[in-house]
Amino acid sequence: MSTTPQQSNSALNSDAIEPDKLHRSMGVWNSFTLGFAVVSPVVGLYAIIGVQTTVTGGGWFAALVICLVMQLLVATVYAELSSQFPIAGGAYKWSRQLGGVVAGQYAGVIYVSSTIAMLTTTAYTGGIWLATFWGSSDGGGPMMVFWGAVFLLLCMLLNLAPVNIFKSIVALGVYAEIVGSFGIALLLFFFFRQYGFSELFQHLGTGTAPTETAAFMTALAIAGWAFIGFDACSTTAEETHQPKRMVPRAIFFSLMGVGTIVLFNSAALILTFDHDTLINTSKTADPVTPLITSSLGAWIEKPFSGVVMVAFLACGASVVKYTSRIVYSMAREGNMPAVLSNVTADKTPRNAILFTVMLAALGLLLGLNDGAVATIIAFGTGGLYAMFAMTTGVGLFARLAGRWNPALGELKLGVWGVIINFVAFLWSLFELINIAWPRSYAVATDAPWWQLWAIPLVLGSILSMTTVFILVNKFRDNSKIPV
Repeated sequence: MSTTPQQSNSALNSDAIEPDKLHRSMGVWNSFTLGFAVVSPVVGLYAIIGVQTTVTGGGWFAALVICLVMQLLVATVYAELSSQFPIAGGAYKWSRQLGGVVAGQYAGVIYVSSTIAMLTTTAYTGGIWLATFWGSSDGGGPMMVFWGAVFLLLCMLLNLAPVNIFKSIVALGVYAEIVGSFGIALLLFFFFRQYGFSELFQHLGTGTAPTETAAFMTALAIAGWAFIGFDACSTTAEETHQPKRMVPRAIFFSLMGVGTIVLFNSAALILTFDHDTLINTSKTADPVTPLITSSLGAWIEKPFSGVVMVAFLACGASVVKYTSRIVYSMAREGNMPAVLSNVTADKTPRNAILFTVMLAALGLLLGLNDGAVATIIAFGTGGLYAMFAMTTGVGLFARLAGRWNPALGELKLGVWGVIINFVAFLWSLFELINIAWPRSYAVATDAPWWQLWAIPLVLGSILSMTTVFILVNKFRDNSKIPV
């Protein structure tokens, strides 16, 4: 039986309104700060600047610009969907309703897996800054895992605390990023800058990448990490006031705000320090603090690490909220244990939060092996681009097949919507393949083969297990039909 656009749209809208178990406590500012904290200029830039410089040698600023522009097209598709279908779970729910139940199951598994990998990555790197702030930066894998676990515990407590405490911490993280990292970048740019703007595009191909082309493609792949997470605004739509209007705005504002700060901060660092200094500090666990203290003095080290720590905590707490709402939505649909869809008296999905943190903590144990950490980081990025590709692909299919009529939404783009959707899908697919591409020069020289093929192996394993699960359930359902 075919489905008309009106039937598909009304079905999704009715699902969006039906449960309303979550408390609508977020305005557009809260939704923006959540998205801003998840994308996080500090987390995004400081996590990639070292590897960008080491692998590409330099000249990676152009890759950041291109990646931001293309991600804005992806965000436009998400905003268009959010303006019509504001519901917990966001892209998972859209894939299920517009692409079918099976598409939703694949989308949900990819989404949860990749966001939990993202949370594990944030906890591991955030734990390093937590340890640095408390003067315990010297330690091997076990100590880093310990600090990562402490970081996760704090993020969990923030999500279980009254909503006003959570919103305050996230807002504090945004202020810390703007005042701290952006403020320091302003000082560097206007008072310590040594080079002309041409320096932003120099030295490409002088790192471990064998050619300029390889360096640029790798730079695009690495830059992908800096502009993910804006979709967090859509997963919490059921907790946002006037979501059809506010969520699309929050998606755009968060990505544009983060993108502007990432571009400016990266430019300030590149134009302030000579190339050899950037290369040397990129080989350390913390490539940024030595650069800042060398210009502003040793006194800035403690306040700066405190600013970064708060930014990471806001990011981690936001990723817990972001991921737990996907888990909650899947459980509500019957694709995960029903107990994960329970909410407390104050409408907090506590079980989904605990489940999310538990899985991230298990992933954190892989931090005992540096190679495994790199695999988690790679999959966290690649998995989310797989989700971007699936969401934009399902959206494009639904448009062309007549299953979705975007004109019924609040955000009306007309024919431009189709063009943007098509380009966003091609970009997401390209970036997924680019991130997953095995590059021996981008990892340790003695890295095992499975680390090079981490994303195809992990993503393939997840999809294969999901396929088996779907087929087994289908066989069971068919066997129950009386002959």
